[in-house]
Formats: sequence, C-alpha cells, structure tokens
Amino acid sequence: MKTKTFPHGIHPPEGKESTVEKKLEFLPPPEKVVIPMHQHFGNPAEPLVKKGEEVFLGQKIGEATSLFSASVHASVSGKVLSVDGHNHPLGKPVLSVTLANDGEDRVYPEWEETEHPFEFDPDQIRKKVKDAGVVGLGGAAFPTAVKITPPKDKPIDTVIINGCECEPILTADYRLMMEYPDEILKGAELVRIATGADRTLVGIEDNKKKAFDLLHQRAASYSAEVFLVKTKYPQGAEKNLIYALLGREVPRGGLPFDVGVVVQNVGTAKAVWDAVKTGKTLYERALTVSGDGVKEPKNLIARIGTPFQAVTDCCGGIGEDVNLVIMGGPMMGLSQWNLDVPVIKGTSGILAWSSPKPTTEFSCIRCGRCVEHCPMGLVPTQLMKYVKYEQLPEAENWGALDCVECGSCQYSCPAKIPLVHWIRLGKNQIMSQKRKKSA
Repeated sequence: MKTKTFPHGIHPPEGKESTVEKKLEFLPPPEKVVIPMHQHFGNPAEPLVKKGEEVFLGQKIGEATSLFSASVHASVSGKVLSVDGHNHPLGKPVLSVTLANDGEDRVYPEWEETEHPFEFDPDQIRKKVKDAGVVGLGGAAFPTAVKITPPKDKPIDTVIINGCECEPILTADYRLMMEYPDEILKGAELVRIATGADRTLVGIEDNKKKAFDLLHQRAASYSAEVFLVKTKYPQGAEKNLIYALLGREVPRGGLPFDVGVVVQNVGTAKAVWDAVKTGKTLYERALTVSGDGVKEPKNLIARIGTPFQAVTDCCGGIGEDVNLVIMGGPMMGLSQWNLDVPVIKGTSGILAWSSPKPTTEFSCIRCGRCVEHCPMGLVPTQLMKYVKYEQLPEAENWGALDCVECGSCQYSCPAKIPLVHWIRLGKNQIMSQKRKKSA
C-alpha cells in the first residue's frame, strides 16, 4: 500500500525504541491525588465537592460550566482534603480538588453498563461522552462532546481516527492500538454514528506496521478503512492528516468541520467506547515515561491527579543530573519546573533529560528553511518580526493564528531563533485583543 502524506514537514530522530515494545502497565494510584478543575480547552469546571466529603472512584467532582468546558471526576475513592489552588503543568496554580485515597476504589454506583451501544442515537452518545468528561487525548484536550456535534450547516462525511503518534519518543498510542484495537474501532464507530458520517478512516504512520496490520485485520468488522501514512512530523496534526488521507485543505482560520471531517485520537476513541459502553468516566489515561534521564522507561496507564514524582518513581526515578522535564513530546511538550504537578487529561508523556546548555541565538540569515518545512505554508521569520516589533495586525494578516506551534521551523532554524515562542506570544496577544473587543 502506498503511503500518504502532506507537503513539507521534518524528520527528527524517532527515539521510540526504549518503550515501543513495552506493554501498558497500570500505575497503582498514589496515597493522594490532585485533580485540577481546568485540564481541557475552554472554561474551568466548577467544583461540586467540599473539604471533608467522601467521594467514589469516577464520581463527578467538577461540573462543566459552558459549552467549551468538560467535567472532571475523582480518580480514587476517599475523602476531600482541600479545594484550593495547586501547581499545574501549564505553569500557574489552578483551582484543584485534593483527595486522600482510601485504597478501596469504591466505584461510583451510578455507572451503567449498556448492552447495545450501537443502537444509541447521536444525542444519547453525545450525552454519555459529555457526562464522562471525555476530551481529546492527543494533547489538545478539546471537549469531545462538542467535537462530535457538528453544526447543522456543516455536514460531516468522514471520521478520521489519528493513530500517527508523530511526536518522537512517545509510544503510548501505539501500545493502545496493539492492546485495545477492538475498543478503538468500536469507539470510532460510535463517533461515526454521532456525527452522521459515511466513512471511518484510520491513519497510522508506516513506522507502526504491526499496529497497521492488526487494525487492518480487525477493521472489516467495523466498516473502517485503515491507511498507512508516511512517517514524518507533524503527520498527526489534524489538518495535515486530513490533507494526507483526503486531499482536502482546511481553509485559513477554519476547522475540520469546514471540509466535512471530524478527527479523533485513538485514545479518545477508546475513551468514547468506555464512556458509552460501561459508563466509565475519564479518570485515567495512557502515557509514556522516557528520555535518557529516566532509569526505566515505561508505558503506563495512570490516574488523573497522580503527581509526576510518583510516576517517575515507578520508573526507577530520574537521574541526579536531569535538568529538563517535559510534559508531552519533545517537539510540542511543555517544560516543567518541578515534579509536584499532577497528571492531567492532556499528559501524553513525561520525558526527562540532561540537556545541554542553551545555544546562542544568531540573526536570521534568510535561508528559508523555516518556510520550506512549515506544514501550514507560513513564513515563520516574518511572523516573528511582526510580533517582536508589536505589529499584530500584520502578524494576523500573515496567518499567525494558523500556526499549530509544531516547532518544525524552530527545529530547522540554523540561527537557533525561538520562532515558536514569538509566534505563540503573538497569537496570545491577538486573541486577547479580540476578547477585549467582543466584551
């Protein structure tokens, strides 16, 4: 089968060999978990519990406050120790519920097993997904119930399940495909029913041939089509995957809805199945723990709220000379300043290195490599200059908001200019101005 792909992109070292054959292990829940009310795209959830209350495993402890929000749930049974601000992987304290684990995993009694989930109508599926607090598990953490509710004027004809896992080092999605193929394909079918789509496509990079063969073998039972896509970064970005599989280009400022597509990560598809079939809420997720600073790299299924320290301790700890810990992948992940932060719904990996000293930044030599490799067809150095010199209207006109912050430009820049940092700053400033105007 010929591999499909998109224009531009880069080929960083894959670095997956240390965990690719390691099966997912269930990390024992810690004595205490810290569950932020904000671990998704949109507005924070509103706490539903108070200090001293007893909670069940899977119980809703934070209510979604708006359309773009997601409920959060207890990842252990036990007692509420506090409801206050706590360190967060995104860099600032966030209102969080701290729970003392009683070690009993008393399951929330209102969970309902469904005998015939494929007989549900779209609204029933969406309600189950919303009640379970499911969000995109590829990293963006967009509320899934919103994503599978297309606008009436934008019919969906295709669902794409993203099995690319193009970020170097991460292998948790690969392990999900190898160990839970039927659950992923069943979840994909529920997404297809909810969106009213005609087709379900699964895209898997060609460095994951075993996963491709397995899902290709099983897909016939679920009316899904499985395709190999070229191993290239950022193949897993949804707009790039849409182009690779369908040849459709999402318009500037647009969404996959605009070209009749909904994209879901393989982990999200499994979470949809769990929510609809068993009523299981999203209180745990798969992640990779790796990097040369980790003594025993692993793929884990960890409870939401587990401190990074407990996760790395399960992997033998990290080396004394480690000075860089990242949540996510090495290209788009976020540096952490301590290990007291909790695993959240968007934690796809925890990576640790002994990093070299920062390199010296030089002036742009106008080599054009950033333009050559940008998957969105932007001119990163020009955007950087507009932001740096506070010319935000020009930055927006040149497509700053279309930047997916993949880091391809910064990776390929010989002058070592922090292009992504400047563009991200510009995007935040542009969006802040828009919010002020609409207020």
